[in-house]
Amino acid sequence: MSSQALLRFDSVYRPAILTFLSSSSSLIQARTAHAHILKTGLSSETHLITKLVSCYSNHRSFSDAESILDSTPQSCSLFSFSSLIYACSKLNHLSQVLQLFSRMLNRGILPDAHVLPTAVKACVGLSNIKAGEMIHGIAFHVGSAYNDFVQSSLLHMYISFGNLQNARKVLDEMPEPDSLSLSALIAGYAREGFVNDAKEMFDEMSEINTVTWNGMISGFNQSGHCFESVLMFHKMHSLGYMADGTSISSVLSSLGDLLDLNMGIQIHAFSFKIGLVSSVCVVSALIDMYGKSGQTSEISRVFDELDKPDVGSCNALIAGLSRNGLADEALTIFRRLNRERMDLNVVSWTTMISCCTQHGKDMEALDLFREMQQLAMLKPNSITIPCLLPACGNIAALMHGKSAHGFTLRKGIPIDVYIGSSLIDMYAKCGKIESSLSIFNKMPTRNIVCWNAMINGYAMHGKAKEAMEIFEKMQNPDFITFTCILSACSQNGLTEEGKKYFDSMLEHGVEPRMEHYACMVNLLGRVGKLDQAFDLIKKMPFTPDSCVWGALLSSCRVHKNVSLGEIAAKRLFELEPTNPGNYVLLSNIYASKGKFDEVDRIRDMMRSIGIRKKPGCSWIEIQRKVYMLLAGDKSYSEMDSVKKKMEEIGAEMKRSGYSPIVEFVLQDVEEQEKEDALCGHSEKLAVVIGLLKTEKGCSLRVIKNLRICGDCHQVIKFVSKFENREIFVRDTNRFHHFKDGVCSCGDYW
Repeated sequence: MSSQALLRFDSVYRPAILTFLSSSSSLIQARTAHAHILKTGLSSETHLITKLVSCYSNHRSFSDAESILDSTPQSCSLFSFSSLIYACSKLNHLSQVLQLFSRMLNRGILPDAHVLPTAVKACVGLSNIKAGEMIHGIAFHVGSAYNDFVQSSLLHMYISFGNLQNARKVLDEMPEPDSLSLSALIAGYAREGFVNDAKEMFDEMSEINTVTWNGMISGFNQSGHCFESVLMFHKMHSLGYMADGTSISSVLSSLGDLLDLNMGIQIHAFSFKIGLVSSVCVVSALIDMYGKSGQTSEISRVFDELDKPDVGSCNALIAGLSRNGLADEALTIFRRLNRERMDLNVVSWTTMISCCTQHGKDMEALDLFREMQQLAMLKPNSITIPCLLPACGNIAALMHGKSAHGFTLRKGIPIDVYIGSSLIDMYAKCGKIESSLSIFNKMPTRNIVCWNAMINGYAMHGKAKEAMEIFEKMQNPDFITFTCILSACSQNGLTEEGKKYFDSMLEHGVEPRMEHYACMVNLLGRVGKLDQAFDLIKKMPFTPDSCVWGALLSSCRVHKNVSLGEIAAKRLFELEPTNPGNYVLLSNIYASKGKFDEVDRIRDMMRSIGIRKKPGCSWIEIQRKVYMLLAGDKSYSEMDSVKKKMEEIGAEMKRSGYSPIVEFVLQDVEEQEKEDALCGHSEKLAVVIGLLKTEKGCSLRVIKNLRICGDCHQVIKFVSKFENREIFVRDTNRFHHFKDGVCSCGDYW
């Protein structure tokens, strides 16, 4: 083509293409222009390619934009990459930002002071400090490290990562740091707990504004220096600076942690005076403060005064009620808010699940987890999972626990120390101690909670040897570690080993607490050394509490010691006058000795006080459904089948020479009535339902809210052999693994 023809071609097509690539062009026009560029051979024109990439980026057509970068590498400029990087950053596609930044460098295109801050921001969003440090080095290489925008982004990046040493270096390299940069670093020092550094920088500032004050107040609150936070608020107010919602909400949080209700009430009145009492963040902070102070009526009053509650105040209300043990009220309010179409978020659902788990509403927690995904269409996060897993463990809902574990793996949620320790505990409580160990061994990092969970899991399963092996491998055990290892020794009657661990506590810098003495009393009492256990109680350096006396009374029940049992019970009646378990244990001791007049006297005492025996309750999970059985429960729809199966087992046991252990029916009634009463124990009901509803050979997992009785223990041993089943029963004391007619506890529990 002649030069004249080229000029004519250029003058006709180039303007037409540019009109399709203006800022107001549609995506269809951009694609039309793209087609003309390819057709007319103008793909080597850097200006046109840059405009086309920018146009695609503005329309969020990233695949088209990236295809141009791939197909026309020689025509791509810094601006081509920049426009696409900015567009991805706006939509929070942070991984894509860093990928594009890397591709740009690989093409030999160096970033400028406009692209670098965007890349740094992506590193912060992705918590990728290594990439951030590399970009800092690149900024030096291209001569942009001292640019104001680049320095500001680097400063905020290092502060967000808690790397205050590097943040200070960046600040010192600024020729004239502005108040925003200074305030950011001061807030960083306060947030990380560097009180003196924060105060020193604060005092050196020539111009202090509300942002600076808020950084100090909220920073000290977040680092747990609540008193410093309150002092800063007082200083701010006394110097005449006007508080805003951030100041008020931060100081209220600190006052809640300090349990300073009087000052909290004053701040409430002050927020009303300056017109911030209806501020969303202030209302949430007020509810939180009153909740921490146990003022449940004030929690509800503050919430009810809101014209339009937001999700933050709803979350604070649920958390406040939960903190004060009002789980039923919290669940009722949560259900009402959900019905009213309140835009509840992941935090709301997680808070409610945690509330149910902490207050014994495990079934409700499992239901909420299902509803959260199926009805609310919300995805659980790394906080939700460890809140749910204890509920699965509490009622041995293994399939639900495994589903939560599987969800974590599918969604790529890392098994950190929080999820890891929760999984270890859940699998141990569901009878899968091997799975607990597998999780423990695969964890990249472990904290002391993980080690304690593993030791406690072994203790629960009566595996003292394995618990001691884990103990010997760990460093710096804490008071919980010693509680777990002493419990492991107690489960196996290892008196000497337990005494050795107890005596070594001070060597590890751990002062024996009440719970450690309770473990030792239990250890000595269970092996029949009741006099030694009582002597230890008398030598304790502090007044024994109900746990210590309860351990002695429980041991007296095992060994039928009336005299010491009466001493322990008398102390318990003084400490816990409304705890029915103590009365029942003493009654059991009397009944085991045939003293039914004394049994009647104890029952009369309970009746006069208005307390009732806690009913035996067991749970079993079958095909993802959890069944709850109460002792003597006849409401189960298939009770006729259960009775028939029980009669079949009872007849087979008698043919094999077994007879019911009627001494565990603590009533003065006829033998046949005692046998009938034994049939109604909840763990037996759960096992029989499991036999009826699962295939032959399937293992069964049962949870009991009380200690398993000797007759049930004998029956389940027989069933495990007769039905060829592995049966796991977890009572309040330990795990029982029944197989081939033998229990893992060795009949010692």
